[in-house]
Amino acid sequence: MGKERKKPNTNLILLLLGRMVSDVGSSIQMLILPLYIIDIGGSAATIGLFSFLSLMPILIAYPFSGVLGDRLNRKMIMVIADFASALFVLVLAYMSYIDKMNIVALLLIQAFVALFYGFFDPATKGMIPQLVAKEDLNKTNSKVATLRILSGLVAPLIAVALYTAYGITLLFLINGISFLISALSEMMIKYVHTKKESIEGIKGIFHDMWEGIKFIKDSKVIKKLSVFFLVIFAFIQPIFAVILPLFFRTKLDYSDIQYGYLQVVLFLGALIGSVAVGFFGKEKNLRKPLIIGVGAVSIAMLCFSGLLFPSVVSLLGNNSIRYLISFAGVMFVLYTAIMFISIPVQTIIQKATPHDYMSRVFSIFSMITKGGMPLGALVYGFVLNKIDIHTTAVVAGAIVFIISFVFITSVKKIEEF
Repeated sequence: MGKERKKPNTNLILLLLGRMVSDVGSSIQMLILPLYIIDIGGSAATIGLFSFLSLMPILIAYPFSGVLGDRLNRKMIMVIADFASALFVLVLAYMSYIDKMNIVALLLIQAFVALFYGFFDPATKGMIPQLVAKEDLNKTNSKVATLRILSGLVAPLIAVALYTAYGITLLFLINGISFLISALSEMMIKYVHTKKESIEGIKGIFHDMWEGIKFIKDSKVIKKLSVFFLVIFAFIQPIFAVILPLFFRTKLDYSDIQYGYLQVVLFLGALIGSVAVGFFGKEKNLRKPLIIGVGAVSIAMLCFSGLLFPSVVSLLGNNSIRYLISFAGVMFVLYTAIMFISIPVQTIIQKATPHDYMSRVFSIFSMITKGGMPLGALVYGFVLNKIDIHTTAVVAGAIVFIISFVFITSVKKIEEF
């Protein structure tokens, strides 16, 4: 007799289905908002502030959401967060429909949606290891990333086409509905919450936080990863949130449709990266994709900054296919490399962390590693009002290259992978 066919993991499928639908809606909205802000009179500083408010509330929520994710029902946290996000995004759709939209309201509501995600994310990451076998974690994380990227792959062209034809209102409506579908999908997950003994009240919350901090502090690998990503993400994340839309809109002569094509290339890079990492499924090989990813990111950043120089733009042709292909190629490599970093890191943490610490450790790790991102976006926004885009990018690229070299040298000496 042949091997018994493995039963599909219905709970994981429901989780992925909800995330996939929600990711399509969120990607459609978040892709267009920087362009929309520019179109209604916003500046580089406004885009930087938008990116800041898309990240800072998440970081504020993380320490508390990690504790709640380990104490309360993770499924219910996810459902409530998605329903709340749907409500706020649909308010944006209504304001836009009655022509009452303004930048202040947009930024404020975006901050609330980011806050809800801050509670949603640690609960999700804490639930995944309870839905799959420990030995399948790296492959599962690779599949999760692949499906999420596939959902975002169609978003750029849809977003640009809908925004050009119908305006921002429809995009808000689609995103709001996607959050509702995600919440309904998560409600069907069969998940049993095991209540653990814990100290009640504020004292207990801070006690649980400290336990998570201490766990990271005592882990040589997780501590080193935390410090590295704190610095590196502060320089890389604003590339996509601030520099890319601003440069494309103000320095190049391509259309919004071509901007959509570029976003598709970015998602293809992430897709290739997530699939490739799956081939490094054995835990003993996690060091290899991590080092490859860090090295490739540093090189891609230098190449990216070089393409922003006016002389290079002029040489290749401002609105030429040749320049667009070169630009897209570098961004493709950068996104591919990022997946070689993020998936192994998530697996390393899941493997090293007990279930009842999982949400806390992920939330604190995320708070540390993403801590530089909102400040970095804010600084980029103001710096770009004073300094040329290409000068800013080349300085950032040089810093990333140096930090990456130091990290690769040090991580080779650690035997905990």
